[in-house]
Parts: sequence; structure tokens; C-alpha cells
Amino acid sequence: MRKFSFFAILLALPALHLMQAQESPDKLAPYYPTPMKVVDKMLELGGLKAGETMFDLGSGDGRIVIRAAEKYKAKSIGVEFDPSLAKQSQDRIKTLGLANLASIIQGDLLQQNYESADLITVYLLPVGNNLVTPILEKQLKKGARIVAHDFQFTAWRTTRIIDIDDDGEGRAHRLYLYTR
Repeated sequence: MRKFSFFAILLALPALHLMQAQESPDKLAPYYPTPMKVVDKMLELGGLKAGETMFDLGSGDGRIVIRAAEKYKAKSIGVEFDPSLAKQSQDRIKTLGLANLASIIQGDLLQQNYESADLITVYLLPVGNNLVTPILEKQLKKGARIVAHDFQFTAWRTTRIIDIDDDGEGRAHRLYLYTR
């Protein structure tokens, strides 16, 4: 009896770890920088305009936030869980003189308010998209757009899908547009 209980516990540990990882904000996506060609296509697909507010969920090194501020003159906000990536982004924003348009929130993307968003960009794993779905459904205003990189929001119907061919990076990309 004791051996069975011990082995049952050992077998259950990986499943428990996986469940905890799926609920942890630092496990919603690994840091993988989006190629600039894809960044530009995401913002273009999202129809970002000057003066609009854009959030990048899991903003990594801040490249989407910075591009939205530089090219589109949009108020752009990144949400990044990793303190070192958030600081790196904030430092780059300051160096580029974009602090009037761009900012980074160092924190849990599942605990933020997105009511002001006109555009949301995401490059999260499917578990991350599934966890943020009810938050966005509750908070986003009518007409807000969401652009997802590579992984769909399974609860929503896409407005448009764009495929981006490999240009030497080693793989193709797919973007999904959703409109609330």
C-alpha cells in the first residue's frame, strides 16, 4: 500500500507542476523576440492610428511598444512580467525620447485594465490566450482590435488571417485579427 501511494504521488507531481505553470504569469509565454517585419505587419493589420491606445501583452524587450510610438504616434503600453526585460524596455524608451507616448508596466498581464485599448497585440502561448480571453471580453470596448501572433484565441472568430513567409529567419509566421 505504501509503495502505491508513493508512486501515485510521484506520477502526480509533473501534472501538478504543469497546472501551476499554466496559471503563473511568467509561464504564459517564453521570451522570444518578434522579428521587426512581423512587428510592422501586426501594427498594420491592427489598423493602429495616431492618438489611439495600444497594449502589448508580454512586451518582452518593448519593440512593439516602441514601434507603435515611433511610427504611428500611438499611446503604447507594454505589460511585461520579467523585471529585467521591463527595465530594459523602459531604459530604451527613455533613451529614444518616447516617454511621452510609450511606457511599460512591470507586472502580471492578467491583473491589468485594458478598457482604454483600441488595439491589443499578443504573442502568448495558447494557455496565455485562454487565460486573458475573459479579461479582454469583459474590458474591451466595442471596435477594439486584437492581433495575435502564431497562436489563436480559440473562443473568438477571426476577422482576418495573414501569413508571413520565411525571409531567412527559419520559419513562417501567422497573424490573427479579431474585432470586438
